[in-house]
Amino acid sequence: MNKLRLQVFGVIFLILTLITTAIFCGYNMVIYNHQYQSVKRCLDQTSHMNISGFGQKKGDFEPDGSAVNRKPENVDDIRFIDFTVYTVKLNSDNTVSEVINHSGDGTSDEDIEKIATVMISQSYQSSIGNLYFADYSYSYLSGEAITIVNNEGTKQTLRNTLLYSLILYFLIEGIIYLAARILTLRITKPVADSFDKQKQFIADASHELKTPLSVIIASADALETNPTEHKWLENIKSESDRMNKLVADLLELAKSEEVADKSEFAAGDLSKVVEKSALTFEGVMFEKGVFLTDDIQSGIEMKMSEYKIQQLIAILLDNAVKHSEKGSTVNIALKKDKDIILTVTNEGEGIPKGEEEKIFERFYRADESRNRNENRYGLGLAIAKNICQLHGGTISAKSENGKTTFKVIFK
Repeated sequence: MNKLRLQVFGVIFLILTLITTAIFCGYNMVIYNHQYQSVKRCLDQTSHMNISGFGQKKGDFEPDGSAVNRKPENVDDIRFIDFTVYTVKLNSDNTVSEVINHSGDGTSDEDIEKIATVMISQSYQSSIGNLYFADYSYSYLSGEAITIVNNEGTKQTLRNTLLYSLILYFLIEGIIYLAARILTLRITKPVADSFDKQKQFIADASHELKTPLSVIIASADALETNPTEHKWLENIKSESDRMNKLVADLLELAKSEEVADKSEFAAGDLSKVVEKSALTFEGVMFEKGVFLTDDIQSGIEMKMSEYKIQQLIAILLDNAVKHSEKGSTVNIALKKDKDIILTVTNEGEGIPKGEEEKIFERFYRADESRNRNENRYGLGLAIAKNICQLHGGTISAKSENGKTTFKVIFK
């Protein structure tokens, strides 16, 4: 069970972590790409203006006689809101001619010249480095000018974004861990309950089989020693019958708990099935001194397994008879309103308070000694519950005022 929980937890945690990681990476990539495009756009615009201005002179004309589009007179003073831009004019031999620095950020012309010299030596026309680490980007036109963009603000913005998103990421991972634990417990709870019930079922069945087997073995040993004593044979037969009934009930319970197979279901007259099943118990009730009454509404039809409905009625009536006082009455009723409602009521021994749900559990017995003497193993009502569920119904029980009522509702 622990291994299953670990596997379920791993799958949930991995899926949620992958989703969170994808969102985290996607968000940072979008921010990075936005900043990258801004730097590139700044370089392209300033480079274009520099080339237009540095490569042309006043009075130049196009071949058709129209005036050349020149850089404005104040181009060197153009500032970009998001970036600090330096322009370095070059001589024909790529040596620095003039540094234009109107940024006011404290960077000296000498520093800008050194930066430009390094960039010229790299012989790249344009370069935008890793914005998480690069301090400068540039656009270089040999013999004309080099435009330098200060990336420090962009670098700090990207690093802050990465840091804050990482903090948020790990906080979300903590939440995911707790959520995965809770989801794992909820998902595996039905499996764990089923596993526990299965273990309890095996333990109970083993216990029930152990007793008759012990009696049979002891009686066989005694019979071997005293072959004339017939009581040992009687013990063997009695306990064999008990084992046979137990095994039959176990097989019936196993079949009733199988995956719902409704291939044998067919539309039928439920009223007639209930009436017929009740009539078969008149003889048993007469011997027990119990009277049977019925209130069955005619003409109620339902898609069902007739055999299983008969089995359900038999279990409920048998249970009612065995818990009825002599001279009392058992009533079976069937009616259809919004739903189809079947009830079986008996007078006598009631269900202990708080045990109303437990009586439908396998091997549950309120009176251990009495049930053992009557060869009852607490499987009948468990089978009845499974039959009701197979037909999309529910079953419940309640004792009050000396009467016990089993109520079945078919939707």
